Amino acid sequence: MAEISLSGAPDSVDSIQASYMAQVQRRRLYGGLALLIFAVLMVSGFNVADDRNAGGFWEGLHQIGDYPADVLSEAWEKRADLPSLIAKYFPALVETINIAAVSTLIGAIGGLFLSLLGTRGLARWPRLIPLFRRVADIMRAVPEIVIALVLIFVLGGGPVPAMIAIAIHTAGALGKMFSEVAENADLKPVEGLASTGATWSQRMLLGVLPQVAPNYISYALLRFEINIRASAILGFVGAGGLGYELRNAMAWGPGRFDEAAAIFILLFGTIVFFDQVSSRYRNRLTEGQGQ
Repeated sequence: MAEISLSGAPDSVDSIQASYMAQVQRRRLYGGLALLIFAVLMVSGFNVADDRNAGGFWEGLHQIGDYPADVLSEAWEKRADLPSLIAKYFPALVETINIAAVSTLIGAIGGLFLSLLGTRGLARWPRLIPLFRRVADIMRAVPEIVIALVLIFVLGGGPVPAMIAIAIHTAGALGKMFSEVAENADLKPVEGLASTGATWSQRMLLGVLPQVAPNYISYALLRFEINIRASAILGFVGAGGLGYELRNAMAWGPGRFDEAAAIFILLFGTIVFFDQVSSRYRNRLTEGQGQ
């Protein structure tokens, strides 16, 4: 019997090796096909976009540095006026930060409820879990600028449409990330609270939130960074803030490029500042959770 098993061992090893090599070749083939399809789609998409563009991409490529050069040259000539221009547009920067902060707060609260109501084992109405998940999908699938354009048509220009648009998108995005964190929460405290007759809100507040709070706050801070950029971008469609002032300065052309440079400096410095601050706090939260 030992001889039979020993004699059959090389055949089994060879068959395993042949099967493994066949799987590797199949995987390489599928990977190559996927890469080829991606390259074809990218080239075809570029050609379609280039044909529909007002000017050819390759014909205008050599002019890509003309606008930044004009802005920098004019800003350097009027560099003595930059401090006063930065002070002039500082209130618009405060408005942009306020839009981002309020929308992040509202979106985080909405994402909190969507995550708890859409997580298995925690949902108050388990049959409605797919509904809450689809709502979160829809809220984060629609870009902020689309929501803002609709709200500007209804409410008029200003910071309110931008705040609502960013809050809706933030609630959908954070709802997804919060739900993934909540799925890994320990259910033993929840079950213990349920055995004492605690309500659903008490179980979530005392049994779940203490576990997931560091990750929730970390994701909310990360989203706050993103929302600062989003609020500045939405200003280009009339949603107020620093982006609105930047659009006006850029649309005016030469003569106000120094104002555009001052706004760029404000926006860049703000993004870098909040990125560093939020990164430091997020690192503290994750390190504290690990300990």
